[in-house]
Amino acid sequence: MRIGWLYGNEMNIYGDRGNVIALAQRARWRGMETEVVTAGVGDTYHAGCYDVLFWGGGQDREQVRVAADLVGAKGAALRSDIEDGVPVLAVCGGYQLLGHYYRPHGGDDLPGIGALNIRSEAGHERFIGNIVVESIEFETLVGFENHSALTYLGDGVEPLGTLRVGHGNNGRDGSEGARYRNVVGCYMHGALLPKNPLLADWLLERALERRPELGKLTSLSDRLEQSAQASVVRRAVQLGY
Repeated sequence: MRIGWLYGNEMNIYGDRGNVIALAQRARWRGMETEVVTAGVGDTYHAGCYDVLFWGGGQDREQVRVAADLVGAKGAALRSDIEDGVPVLAVCGGYQLLGHYYRPHGGDDLPGIGALNIRSEAGHERFIGNIVVESIEFETLVGFENHSALTYLGDGVEPLGTLRVGHGNNGRDGSEGARYRNVVGCYMHGALLPKNPLLADWLLERALERRPELGKLTSLSDRLEQSAQASVVRRAVQLGY
């Protein structure tokens, strides 16, 4: 299984690399061979090369470089993969650049690839703390948010879930993240997947639907993962963030 880590050198904060580790390890536990390939600024991206993609967060200066790198054929190839059903997890800055644009304070809009009908702009309040989300698809999700950007969803995109604790997309409408085709975008760092095995396995399942020759997603004991998640939920609810 080829796991593409988009901009792993440029956009990798708050434990985001743990998502790549979790995907690879949960595939290996099922007996699958895995390869993690980092595709960064200046690297060629060909549609159809990866079975599952992860894209993490970064500071504004890194997003400027990455946005410029995605203009043209590279962004078009990534958009083509998304339309073709390649599973993607994008967090924070990666989530924003899947949309139409990110508007920073006092600067030009950073163009996204327009794969998701969302827009993001810098806010004046920073949202920091634990986040708990109730999702129809993925039950309870937990993570850690640290962002000031406000993201708004347009037609054709559904929220990932409803906030129980935290600020989510914009601190106003009670939503967190976005769902489109096999894409999950969100503001949950932490890393997200080690504490949310249902989402991790959903991404792997979507990859195996496209490449059934890679193997089957046999069940695993997620006792430790579930215990970690429950601990975060208790703490977040108790503290209110």
